[in-house]
Amino acid sequence: MIKAVLWDFGGVITSSPFEAFNRYEKANHIPLDFIRSVNATHPESNAWAQLERSDISVAEFDDLFLAESRALGHAIAGADVLALLSGELRDEMVSALRIVKQHMSIGCITNNVRSGEGAAMARDHHRAIMMDEVFNLFDVLVESSKVGMRKPDPEIYQFACAELGVQPENAVFLDDLGVNLKPARALGMQTIKVLNANQALDDLEGLLGFSLRSPLPSQSP
Repeated sequence: MIKAVLWDFGGVITSSPFEAFNRYEKANHIPLDFIRSVNATHPESNAWAQLERSDISVAEFDDLFLAESRALGHAIAGADVLALLSGELRDEMVSALRIVKQHMSIGCITNNVRSGEGAAMARDHHRAIMMDEVFNLFDVLVESSKVGMRKPDPEIYQFACAELGVQPENAVFLDDLGVNLKPARALGMQTIKVLNANQALDDLEGLLGFSLRSPLPSQSP
């Protein structure tokens, strides 16, 4: 029996930061997905991983990411990458959050950094307010930068489930990265890889057994 739904934030509730990475790469004549390749090199100990656990400061990340990217062929300041992190809200996913919350607990597990404003790392105050309104919907919000753990560490999923008061086998987890879904699945959680909003909602509706789309307003005759 499903008692809770846990969501990633960037790339699930918002558009993926990878889209912004690709725009930056194109504008600066850098190979597509190069930034992702830097983040995937030594993924447990690189600058990105350390920042998401708050093991290093933003200033230290700026220098370390620059060194790591330069070693792989293209020098990119860490500050440039951090400026690309805050995506656009997907309204249909926010609507689904509200619907699911009427039936069961909802939580968020997000790998984030102490940069920008708020949990969404927003670059301006207005955006931070909008994002905070969404974060306030969650019964539990687990931020890697605050708890010192990050996906795909199994402990962060166990921690989130404990905070919600559910067993992993009674929870669903949505993420846009397969590497983050594998340990959740190993713990007994049902998982959904988010390719786009419609696909994710279709898959989640199939598991929950009720509609996650808000009905269209009736038209006056």
